[in-house]
Amino acid sequence: MKALTIRQPWAGAIAHQTKRVENRTWKLPAKHHGARILIHAGAQPDRDAIVYGEHLAVYSAVVAVATLADCHFDNGNQVCCSYWAQPGLYHWELADVIALPEPVLDVRGQLGIWTPDAELIAAVEQQLQVAAS
Repeated sequence: MKALTIRQPWAGAIAHQTKRVENRTWKLPAKHHGARILIHAGAQPDRDAIVYGEHLAVYSAVVAVATLADCHFDNGNQVCCSYWAQPGLYHWELADVIALPEPVLDVRGQLGIWTPDAELIAAVEQQLQVAAS
């Protein structure tokens, strides 16, 4: 399983709201299409974002798991795929999002798609079992 660090409030909007598109300047590598991924809330917020919601102030934590369903480039000449999508960027489409009941805290993220250690994966799997019950 891989992980992706996303600044708040966007990570929380994926986990607890309707955000199912992650805007990126780079294309999702084909080998990750259809893969499950951890959604990691980075240590720093997006300072230009307006924050609404109680789950959007968690930092340095895994907050959800999602499937990387698809990726396309939005050149601004098409009907946008989501309220959250921005023109001129790649849209990584997310599906099957499961918010963790309790964020897995004190997790240091990385740029790009990264590989979490076995301890982190075990902690996330434990939270997923709680979510399923």
